[in-house]
Amino acid sequence: MSVTVLIADDQAMVRAGFAALLDAQEGIRVVGQASDGAQAVSLAARLEPDVVLMDVRMPEVDGIEATRRILGSGFPAARVPRILMLTTFDLDDYVYDALQAGASGFLLKDALPEELVQAVRVIAAGDALLSPSVTRRMITQFAAQKPRASRAAGRLRDLTEREREVLVLIGRGLSNAEIAATLFIAEQTVKTHVGKVLAKVGARDRIHAVILAYDSGLVETA
Repeated sequence: MSVTVLIADDQAMVRAGFAALLDAQEGIRVVGQASDGAQAVSLAARLEPDVVLMDVRMPEVDGIEATRRILGSGFPAARVPRILMLTTFDLDDYVYDALQAGASGFLLKDALPEELVQAVRVIAAGDALLSPSVTRRMITQFAAQKPRASRAAGRLRDLTEREREVLVLIGRGLSNAEIAATLFIAEQTVKTHVGKVLAKVGARDRIHAVILAYDSGLVETA
């Protein structure tokens, strides 16, 4: 089955370029294009894409607000779109807010074509699009600037001691392989723990588990 994509960007040439590139890939199909956030919300509801490429900065309704509206609009669990934010700078002021709104990853607008294609595939597969090093650098910076969520710690109550250890290491930006080496367990076991952690804390993906680790105080900023 094809991965369906909705592109939201206020620049027509950008939309056209992304659409041409993605439509040329096996297993990817662009189903719609939106010129602003409001249109993106409307088209997402009607087309139910697997992935939305969402520009952060758009007139009227920006990408962050559009992301909130899309993810809060009551999609069936199996059809909730993954939001891939398009940014001009890798540490855009809106990054943290976009993550809190539910975005699953970020891509620079000057990324290579193959990086865009890979990003869509990664997001569609349910993975978060940030390497451990980028996660560590970006989330640490933005978490330090935001007040802690008082209710975040309560979401950790059902974790076992081992699962809390895994969440701490996720929060520090370690990959599954690095977590396995740190805890002296098999990487497949780590994957199992990660899945349980995400389910128990209600995190959409790994990025949102990182945010929770910081917001709850489980991981301290440097």
